[in-house]
Formats: sequence, structure tokens, C-alpha cells
Amino acid sequence: MSKRLVTLTGCSALAAVLVVSASLRAADKPLPSEKITPDQLAFFEKRIRPVLAAKCYKCHSAEAEKVKGGLLLDTREGIRMGGATGHAVEPGDLKGSLLIAALRGEKKDLLMPPKEKLPPEIIADFEKWILMGAPDPRDGKAKLATKPDADADKNFWAFQPVKPVAAPKVKDTKWPATDIDRFVLAKLEENKLKPVADADPHTLIRRLYFDLIGIPPTPEQVEAFVRESSTGNRQPAIGNLVDRLLASPQFGERWGRHWLDVARYAESSGKERNYLYTQAWRYRDYVIDAINADKPYDQFIREQVAGDLLPAKDAAERNQLLIATGFLAMGPKSFNERLREQFVMDNVDEQIDVTTRAVMGVTVSCARCHDHKFDPISQKEYYAVAGIFKSTDIYYGTGDGTAGKNRQPGKLLPMAKDASFKETKPAPVEAKPQAAPAPSTPSSGERLTAEQVEARLVRFAQANPKLAERLKTMTPEQKAAAVERLQGGAGAGAAKSAKAAKAGKAAKRLLKEPESPGERADLGDGERVIMGVLDGRVADCPIYVRGELQEKGPIVPRGFVAVLNPAGSSTKLPANQSGRLELANWLVSAHNPLTARVLANRVWQHLFGEGIVASADNFGATGDRPTHPELLDFLAGRVVANHWSLKKLVREIVLSRTYQLSAATDSKNFATDPDNNFLWRANQRRLDAEAIRDAVLAAAGRLDLEPPRSSPITALGDTDIGRTRNAVIKTDSRKRSVYLPIVRDMVPDVLDLFDFAEPSLVVANRDVTTVPSQALFMLNSAFIHDNSAAMAKRVQAAATDERSRITGAYMTALARTPTSVELDRAAGYLKKLGAEPGCSPDTAWTTFCQALLASAEFRYIK
Repeated sequence: MSKRLVTLTGCSALAAVLVVSASLRAADKPLPSEKITPDQLAFFEKRIRPVLAAKCYKCHSAEAEKVKGGLLLDTREGIRMGGATGHAVEPGDLKGSLLIAALRGEKKDLLMPPKEKLPPEIIADFEKWILMGAPDPRDGKAKLATKPDADADKNFWAFQPVKPVAAPKVKDTKWPATDIDRFVLAKLEENKLKPVADADPHTLIRRLYFDLIGIPPTPEQVEAFVRESSTGNRQPAIGNLVDRLLASPQFGERWGRHWLDVARYAESSGKERNYLYTQAWRYRDYVIDAINADKPYDQFIREQVAGDLLPAKDAAERNQLLIATGFLAMGPKSFNERLREQFVMDNVDEQIDVTTRAVMGVTVSCARCHDHKFDPISQKEYYAVAGIFKSTDIYYGTGDGTAGKNRQPGKLLPMAKDASFKETKPAPVEAKPQAAPAPSTPSSGERLTAEQVEARLVRFAQANPKLAERLKTMTPEQKAAAVERLQGGAGAGAAKSAKAAKAGKAAKRLLKEPESPGERADLGDGERVIMGVLDGRVADCPIYVRGELQEKGPIVPRGFVAVLNPAGSSTKLPANQSGRLELANWLVSAHNPLTARVLANRVWQHLFGEGIVASADNFGATGDRPTHPELLDFLAGRVVANHWSLKKLVREIVLSRTYQLSAATDSKNFATDPDNNFLWRANQRRLDAEAIRDAVLAAAGRLDLEPPRSSPITALGDTDIGRTRNAVIKTDSRKRSVYLPIVRDMVPDVLDLFDFAEPSLVVANRDVTTVPSQALFMLNSAFIHDNSAAMAKRVQAAATDERSRITGAYMTALARTPTSVELDRAAGYLKKLGAEPGCSPDTAWTTFCQALLASAEFRYIK
């Protein structure tokens, strides 16, 4: 069939180019469903759909009064259809996607929207979307606007109250160890499946260490556990081990990182002007400390959403509560935005998204431009919640707008001090454009004079009056060691000697540093400040039709989402406050149908590799359905019954026999349930990026478990990171990965390669990819080479005979002894390589250790 070429202008020209004639459209054959990851869905819903709705749907959707040129952009089928010169969207191909040419305005008669070129960052979002495969959840034909079935929506499983659930009866009464096992076994028996055998002690201890604290056990810890559990005392031995791991400070570092993923933690603004958040690290440390202290999860959420509105008994608690609100302040921000109102509403939208998805797993922000397409959330309800956040001021501390580069600068909040603490609203302070080092601060490795040491300790004592008396008892060596410690080991002048090491231990003992990040010292000349939020001018928000500031609708009273509102709860908010405190209390109400379910599901996901609901940050209609709905509600009930204790929930799950199964396969089970949905075995899982890096450092004996006192970002100061890119990229550390600087669009390669969470998005499910660059990193990177050499020295020093050294290497890297075949093969390899000209024994051992670190077994737990 021939195609006609039509010369038109503006949007009509685009329509003519992109549209397919009615005979070619094949409207009765919609594109099949696509598998879309949670990250891709979030990107589409946050970055693509709102632009299409605001800029295109008026003329190019089924709801348009007149569809111009016959082009429909409100379905996946419509947006991908081609015309006379090609496809509107060609997944993965920018050149073949005429939509991109139209957005760029590559031809004067082909600009979309007509007479309005979109900002570069929006065009960049569309380019990124197409390169990732143009994921689009809008299946099938366009649907005309119809009134949703409100009753059916409200009866959706996730919106029903959590009800008490009794453990089911099972046929095999001997197998279950806990009620969790009974729920799992009931499903297995229903589907004629049987669980495989329990995991062996070597496998189980490695699994527990990585799952609970994110680092591997030492050979000595493995041997002790194997001995203890082999005496017929398996469950008590496991219980004792779990209790030790839960009490470890590394537990908070591991599980704190899980929360930082959904809190989209980062130390910069991202986007076109990537300004640094110099105080974001305080929020990171708050999260770690709160989880180590087993702060009840409901209080944990309450503090992050409304910490500034909660009472505090002293300055330390007030600072901690303000730091917690950094949750709402550290999102990505567009500092190129000229319009203040647009900047504010974009931040409000981002705060709604992180709050509702991180806590409840629902995409309320999808209702910004229109009623939610899938869930019973109206645009009116979106703006009811928006009014709460619009009545909140954000303090992020980036730039003073010098030379017009940062058009939306922000202030910071001063820390409260014990001597003058009163419950008053803190006065914000200006952020400094660029942090300058203190005049007397030496370069790394340079010695401080006694006077410089004394001056720093005086400033420390002024900021921490409780420690002033302790400092008086220190020797000069201890004072020098104290300064080095307080500055994060940045070269304060203590000599690296046995005497200095002893002085350092004494200084640590004498200082007894407070654990709260709100109390940690800042020895620089700057004021101690906080990134967070406070109530601003309280006012309700109008509806912005299609999300456009120029099209204001009626003003909506501040409130919550009706379908999630506990029966009988009042939505009337105080006239003199934003309503965030009431919002926080509503989020963690025992009657809220989602919060406890979402928490229980995420804990399950981190321990099994996949949640009972696979879409861990989407419990709405487009998310997955639970494989074990009764078990999910049982666990949610346990969360509330145990006063929202994360540690108790983790302990209860890992002590189940279900968690302790081996990863062995079974042909009959596999034929029925190849995806292991019913949990007849353990899932083999790849370690995440942080665990891989930390495990490499641990194997090398180089992992420094002492938490840092700040972040390298703080030293760089308030600046657009584009000017000092190398300063961040080259930052090296042997600290745990959770403490590495996380700058948006500049995540360290060692993390980025292994699917680190995108820090601009709420990420409950990380992607797990297997790509050549990962293997190349394990083979060629200086990081792996250096740590392989260090590991080789360790194993050689630990034993005198070769076979004991080989066994030690296996225990260090894989937490198991080698088989006889592996032992012989390793010995033969070392002998053969060591005999080659120019190859020393050290080189042979280094390559052997690297082979272990590069193995799939090292990167996976089973």
C-alpha cells in the first residue's frame, strides 16, 4: 500500500509523520505485555508520563476533543506506531525515534510541542527512556475516560485491613520449626511439593553473615560455628549466632543501606547543576544508628516525616530529630529552574513520591496531572497531600546563586547546643559557596604543632562540653591521637608507631565519643549545621490542572488518601501547622493497611532474594500479587505485636527452617515450580555491590570497620561538583561501602558496575545483571589486583605448608574447605606457575587468590 507525504507545520506535521493510516494500524492487535522492572516503571511514571500528559494529551489522546493528525500518544501502541518516514519510538534507537527529533526541534516544521521547545533535562529523560528500551506499562488500546469502579478498587487486596491469621495445619507436623514454616509447608503440600534438605553449616553461616551484617565470616568464626552446630545442638547454635550478629554495629550498616535505597540517599542534587549536599552524611549516620538501636519502625518513620514537630528533651535529641527530616530534603533538585513556584511544586511531588512509596508502596505521585490510572487515588487527594508538603520549607544548603548558576539556593539549620537549648524554631543559616580549609590544617601526613592540637581540642570541647573534663587528663600523645581520630584519620600528626597506636586507643577510651550523628564533632571553622525541614507558611494547595501552574483549579483542604485512611480517622489538620505530624501518625497507624505489610515484605525480600510481593515498592494494581498472602499478613501482625521491632522480625524469619533450607534442586519440584515461588529450596543470590566490595577488602585483611566521622563531600564544600569531578571519583577508602560518597550521576564504579541503587529514585528492588564489564572488573581492576596481593600475603603468613595455605584461602574467600580435587588442582597450579621464568611465588599466590575472588561462588550466596 502506498504512503502519502504531507507538508504541514508544527504539531500537525509531527502527527502526519508519525501516524499510520487506519488500514495499517491493526488496532485489533495490541502489543503484548512487556516485562518492566520497578526502576523502569518508576522512571516512566515520574519522568515520561507526566510530560506526555501535560504537553501532548490535549491533542493526542483518546480524551482530546479532536485528535490531531490521528496520532495517539496515550498508549504504548500509539506512541510506537510509525508513519510515512518511520517510527515515533524505536526502543533502544535514538536515531530511529522520530519523537526525539521532534522534541529536539531538529526541523523547524517538526517541533513538539509546537512553538515550545522543552527544557534540555526533559529531552534527556526521553533519550534515556528510549535507550533503556522505552519501557511502557500502557498496554493495548487507548481507553476513553470512564468512571472507575470505586467499590472494586477499594476491595483490592492491599487496601484491606491486616487481620489476625492463625498458622494453618499441615500433614508433616515434624518438619516445621516455626509458624512461618507452617504457612510455607501448607502451600507446598497443597501443590504436592516437598522441601529439600537443610543447608550445611558452612553454607548457612556465610548466608547469615552476608544477610545480617553484609560481610563474610572469618575462618575462625566458621570453624567455631561448625563445631558448635555439629554436636546435635544446631538450632541453639544458630540462635546464638543470630543474636551476636543482630547486636553487631555492622547490622545497622547493612540494613541501614537497605533503607537508604528507598530513601534515595545521595550527597548531591543531581540534574543539570549537581550541587553537593555537604551535610547529607548526618542523615546516613542517623539511619545506621537508629537501626542498630532497634528504634521502633513506627517512630523511625515518624521522625523522618515530622521530626521537627516532635518534642525533644535536650539539644542532642533535637538535633537528631532535625537530622532525621533530611529524608525529605535530600531529593534531586533542578537548580536551573527559574520559577520559584515550579521549583517548589516539583520538590513537593518528589516528597510525596518518596514518602508514599518508601513507607506504603503506593504511587500517589502518579495523580499529579490526572486521577491515578490504576489505583483509586484522585488528583484532588494528591493535592490534599501536596498542601502538607507545600507548607514545609526545605533546608539543603546549596549555593548562593553566584553568577546565576544556582537559581534556587538553600539554607541550612544550626545545631542546638546544650548551654542554650530551648524549644524554639531554629534560625536558618546561609550555606557557604565553597568550604575553605582551616588555616592551620596540615596536608595529609604533615605533623601538627602542640599549639594546633590544643586549639582543635578546645574547639571540640566547646562544641561538646561534657568532654571538656576528659580532655584535661590526656597526655600530649593522646591529644594528638584524639585530633587524628576526630578528623577521620586525615593526618593530624600522630606518628605511626606502637606508642601512637597505644595513645590512639587511650584517646578513644577517654573521649567515649557519642554515637548520635547530631553530637559528632566538626573540627573545622564552620558552624555545625543540619540538612532538614521545618514548617513554613501554612496554606492549602490548589489543584493544578494537568500539573500546569498556569491552570489553577479549586483549593483543596490538606488531607490524606481516602482509600488508605483508617476507618473513623479525622483528616482535619491544624490551622497553624503543616499537618506532617498527623501525616506521619497516619502512615504508621496500626490500622493503616500497607505500612506493616510493606516492611514485612521488604525484610522477607532481603533475606530470600524476592519478596512475598515481588514488586516491593508497588503494592498497587500494577504491582505483583502476593504468593503467600496469609503469611504476609501474619508477618505484618507480628511487626505490630512486637512494637515495630526490625531486629525481632529478622530474628524470627532467619530462625525458621524455611530460611535455613539448602539451595539444592529437585527434579520433581522443579517441574512443578521452576521459579521456586512456593519456597521448596533456598534461592541462590548474587551479593549486592557493597557486599562484594566489602568482602574483597575483608579477604585482604584491609576492611576498616571503624565508622568515619563525616564524608569526603563535606571537605569539598558547597559547590557544583562538575568543577571538581576527579576529587570525588578518586576518593579511596577502606571503610565499609555504605560510607563511600554517593554523588548523583557519579556513583563509584565498584558499586555502579554491580547494580547499585539509582540514588535519584525510590529503589526497593535492585536490578541484578550479569554483564561482561563485571567480569572484566574482577580480572583487570587495580582494586582487585591490590587486594588479591594482600590476601595472598595473609594466607602465606597464616601457615607454613602449601596445602594448609590453600585451605586457608578457600576458608577466607568462600567460608568452606576445598574438596580434594580442588586442593590438588590448586597445588598443581601454584607449582606450575611458580616454575615459570620470571614468576615469583608471590605472583603465583596473588593470581590464585584473584581467581577465588573472581569466581562466581565468591559473588553468590546459596
